[in-house]
Amino acid sequence: MEHYEKYTTFFIEKITSFGPKLLSSLLILFFGLWLIKTIIKLVRRALKKQSFDKTIATFLLNVISVILKILLGIIILSQLGVAATSLAALVGAMGLAVGLSLQGSLSNFAGGFLIVLFKPFRVGDWIEAQGVGGRVLEIKIFTTHLLGINNKTHIIPNGVLSNNSIVNFTTEKILRSDVLVGISYDASIQDARKVLLSLMEENKKVLQEPKPAVVVTNLGNSSIELSVRAWVESDDYWDVAFEIREKIKTALDTVDIGIPFPQSVVHLHNKEK
Repeated sequence: MEHYEKYTTFFIEKITSFGPKLLSSLLILFFGLWLIKTIIKLVRRALKKQSFDKTIATFLLNVISVILKILLGIIILSQLGVAATSLAALVGAMGLAVGLSLQGSLSNFAGGFLIVLFKPFRVGDWIEAQGVGGRVLEIKIFTTHLLGINNKTHIIPNGVLSNNSIVNFTTEKILRSDVLVGISYDASIQDARKVLLSLMEENKKVLQEPKPAVVVTNLGNSSIELSVRAWVESDDYWDVAFEIREKIKTALDTVDIGIPFPQSVVHLHNKEK
């Protein structure tokens, strides 16, 4: 009974001494998160009014949010009674541990900074990188989000993205769409060219300046390979690329120009003994 009273008294004393600190820390946590959210909203609104670049604004908001949350964590720890010297040592040790364990994340952060600084692409651009393509939705601290043509979101680490090749389809206002098509050796190149150029003239999304062209790119094993080259506005690139392929097949069929497929000729010799 005596031990029970002793432990009860001990716990009551601890709760009495530590309870107010815990309660105030929780209040600071909730108020701090609300304040950070409010600050981010105000900064976003201010950047929007100043017509700030969307790519830099998104990255900057993410950085501000992380820094404010780290400061909030430090304030809460000090409120719980962690001494300033102990807190500094703890932060240093945590920083070293995090730095060693998150080397990849740090390289992704540096990659994100380089992307925002040198601007190989911006939010809203259509790019191809790391084997995927899509419109840039957001450039975050560690990753970049792309929305693919099939409405799938591709998340690519910034470190990898900043150190490898990127194809940007939006940098220039007009792009050239190249479609390869093979015709039979029996067909007339001039007739095929006339049909394909007429097809390009009828398509309203194909620019007539620079002029469309149809050139011979290769004499293959079973076909003459033509390249149909059409200049289009960057926003129409994919629509035209898909439309042209179907219309090319239909147009060549109407003039009896076949698109051959690889084939082999086998000769059999019957030798009598």
